[in-house]
Amino acid sequence: MTKNILVVGASGYVGSQLVPALAQTGYNVTATARDPAVLAKRSWSRLDNIKIVTLDLTLNTDLSLILQDIDIVFYLVHSMGYGPNFVDIELDNAKNFSAQLKASDVKQLIYLGSLQPASSDSKHFVSRKKTGDILRESNVIVTELRAGIIVGAGSAVFEVMRDVVYHLPVMIMPKCINSHNSPIALQNLLYYLLALLKLPAVTHKIFDVAGPELITYQKQLQIIANLMGKKVHIIPLSMLTTKVAALGFKVITSVPTNIAKALVEGMCYDLTADGSELQSLIPQALLSYEQAVAESLANEQDIINSDLWGFDPDALSYWQPGYAYYPKQAGHCFKTDVSAECLWQQIQLIGTQEGYFYANYLWRIREGIDHLAGGNSLTRYRSHPDKIALGDRIDSWKVIGIKENKFLSLLMGMKAPGLGRLEFNIVDKGAYRELDIRAWWHPAGFLGLLYWFALMPAHLFIFKGMTKAIVKKCKTKM
Repeated sequence: MTKNILVVGASGYVGSQLVPALAQTGYNVTATARDPAVLAKRSWSRLDNIKIVTLDLTLNTDLSLILQDIDIVFYLVHSMGYGPNFVDIELDNAKNFSAQLKASDVKQLIYLGSLQPASSDSKHFVSRKKTGDILRESNVIVTELRAGIIVGAGSAVFEVMRDVVYHLPVMIMPKCINSHNSPIALQNLLYYLLALLKLPAVTHKIFDVAGPELITYQKQLQIIANLMGKKVHIIPLSMLTTKVAALGFKVITSVPTNIAKALVEGMCYDLTADGSELQSLIPQALLSYEQAVAESLANEQDIINSDLWGFDPDALSYWQPGYAYYPKQAGHCFKTDVSAECLWQQIQLIGTQEGYFYANYLWRIREGIDHLAGGNSLTRYRSHPDKIALGDRIDSWKVIGIKENKFLSLLMGMKAPGLGRLEFNIVDKGAYRELDIRAWWHPAGFLGLLYWFALMPAHLFIFKGMTKAIVKKCKTKM
């Protein structure tokens, strides 16, 4: 009989990789996320044995229908993105879910937690441990895997480290960068998670997940640098606090501050792990850290070969090794009573005599700079005077994503140190509409960061003006 699997937190890094692996193995999978639209953009969302369900644990809603007929649950939720109160939110989520498990027929819950230091008052480590304790209060057998750094393209911790290496030839780090941990390759972790489904669960178990090496953070950074062909100088500094280091990570990467802070806090503890029990139960060949990093770097272009970039061949060809995996973003969202249809009609006039709706002189200055650099942004082009289709080129932009009355995505074609796109989103809230105009930017090294921050004030000024100008033009036509 085919098992029915529920993945709570399917939009996260591990969840988004686990769901298709489960489906391809033959399980019926229910994947949950606060925003199902995020999951719908995944190519695997169209598989017949995957069902996408909205689930926001902070709302404490009735989960009886979601849990109905579920055999095994993967609990992959963390709440670090919620801000400084993430611990309370994370534990409340676990309490709500644990309470509702008691009324279900779920047979097993597999929880991905965190390796624990010998002693720590870190909020991240405390919340991960307490979450496991709370889940065990249900009547369901809980198998907890405690993992440290997961090495894979898109893993927040790994991408922070990669961005730091690529962007900073000289790194000033907290002295605790020489503490040890045991990173695990994503494919090894997924193998463990899938194999657990075939083993009988008779009692609560906690397993450490460990790679084959106990290795310092400094050594990890050096290995990443070597594989990327970069020379880095790492300077451990005892007076550098974790708070300051986390803020520095926030500047040079796009990972949320709380995740960056958790990474820096993790550096201050030896996270030794004994993975022998799990490895004896589920034997497999474990990738070394260097092997895992090499594989991750080889797969990073998958972020571009995706729905987000319309699987566009131009976007894929623009991508270069070393571009930041997580993009910087800036934009403006405006509420209006104008209809989605009217907003869409106006947006489709981009690049016509309307120009870019606001501060056209700034757009022309940028195009002039591109022209001087050898670009083709001064070549005016539109295939239709007032409509847009997928693949159209509008001046130096290319349409890579389009949904009528809802969404437009343009690939940036101007010469710049990185890869960017401009998005227009219309969200119908019933009583009003939200128009969001936003730029997304994958910087290429330190120069790409300087470019982004230099244009940040102009972006915020322009996008705010664009949203208001589009709404104003719509109202003049009403």
